[in-house]
Amino acid sequence: MTFFAHLARLVRTTAFKLLAAYLLVFAVFAVSVIVYTAWHTRELIQGQVAEDLDREVRFLAEQYRIGGIQRVVYVIDRRTRRPGSSIYMITNFQGEVLATNVSDLPIGLLDKEGTRFTTYNRPDDAGLKSHVAFVQALILPGGYRLLVGRDIEERDTLRDLVARPAQWAVLLIVVLGLAGGVFVTRRVLKRIDSMTATAETIMAGNLSGRLAMTGTQDEFDRLAHSLNAMLDRIEGLMQGLKEVSDNIAHDLKTPLTRLRNRSEEALRSARTEDDWRAALEDTIEESDGLIRTFDALLMIARAEAGQARAIMSDLDLGEIAESVSELYEPLADEQGLDLVVSVMPVPIHGVKELLAQAVSNLIDNAIKYGRPVDGSRGRIAVTLARAGGEAVLTVADTGPGIPEVDRERVVERFVRLEASRTRPGSGLGLALVGAVARLHGGSLSFTDGAPGLVATLRLPAK
Repeated sequence: MTFFAHLARLVRTTAFKLLAAYLLVFAVFAVSVIVYTAWHTRELIQGQVAEDLDREVRFLAEQYRIGGIQRVVYVIDRRTRRPGSSIYMITNFQGEVLATNVSDLPIGLLDKEGTRFTTYNRPDDAGLKSHVAFVQALILPGGYRLLVGRDIEERDTLRDLVARPAQWAVLLIVVLGLAGGVFVTRRVLKRIDSMTATAETIMAGNLSGRLAMTGTQDEFDRLAHSLNAMLDRIEGLMQGLKEVSDNIAHDLKTPLTRLRNRSEEALRSARTEDDWRAALEDTIEESDGLIRTFDALLMIARAEAGQARAIMSDLDLGEIAESVSELYEPLADEQGLDLVVSVMPVPIHGVKELLAQAVSNLIDNAIKYGRPVDGSRGRIAVTLARAGGEAVLTVADTGPGIPEVDRERVVERFVRLEASRTRPGSGLGLALVGAVARLHGGSLSFTDGAPGLVATLRLPAK
């Protein structure tokens, strides 16, 4: 990339445009302050000069009243001898100059009273350079005309002393601002180029790529942190999708194969209507199992995608837990288990159907695997209490439990431990509970019940 192309790329960036806009605003403000300061200084000096002239004219007029024209001429003559004296001129009614320290004044300057600007020359000037003065004219009794003035070169010099450094200051501000804009923009472009390169790597298929962070906690670091969290989530979903696809291909192959074999066996060996009916009933039962599996997968997918948040409402988790437990009491008793329920009202914000399904899956799992190893009558305890800002639901059984190394795996889709492979199920029940917990901002954990397993569902309470 050539220098001019690189410069054009810098100029087109939003960061450079913002810096240029701020620089323009600041430069305009600085110029406005400088112009106002110079103007105000000039007006202040002008006012001071006008006051001094008025005071001096009144003083000379008083001298004329006291001693006449001779005293005025004497006072003017003495004052013109001082270094840096004012401009003086006095003439009689015929226009003859009686005393002065200037020359080449415009004709008719003394004919009218008041203040004005004028040009003049000094008698001691070697050249013909004209000077500018601010003068005040006064007509005295007897037709005498008095002129008092001040050279304003000092005012202009002071103005230049203020304006010239200010001009250089504005120029320096613009140059440094542009240099700073280029520097900042290059740093911004460097970060953006890094993000772009990472994004291209990810789009190429490498989902493990992450945006670099400098540790300064600036806006780019915060953006990178948010995007990395999003990428982590996307990578997790993609990995989960891959695992689900693999698990579906593996775990659903067996029931589909069994369904086909039974249909083929019926075609080959069935002779009577009862044989055909039995074959159809087995096929329907196997199909119902497949439908339940796909329904569970669909519920998990919807829960993990957060689609159900729009239908959340305020409800009582205790009422849900008690209703679901009542439905399972006959089944638990039939399996040789005592179902004990101890719940309290705990208001939460969630989806009633999903929460009921999650509680149902926990109790159903406890009924399937909660019988003691020795075959004696077991016990399932369902409790719900409020702990701080959380609703804590526990389902404890007296079965063999789950080894600690496998407790994190059981919430994954289609995961079935060796001890449970001989029992009906798809390995999606606890995965659905985990997805419902995450949807509601909660968690699912397992601990040793000594004996048995304790499943704990924690959800934010209202």
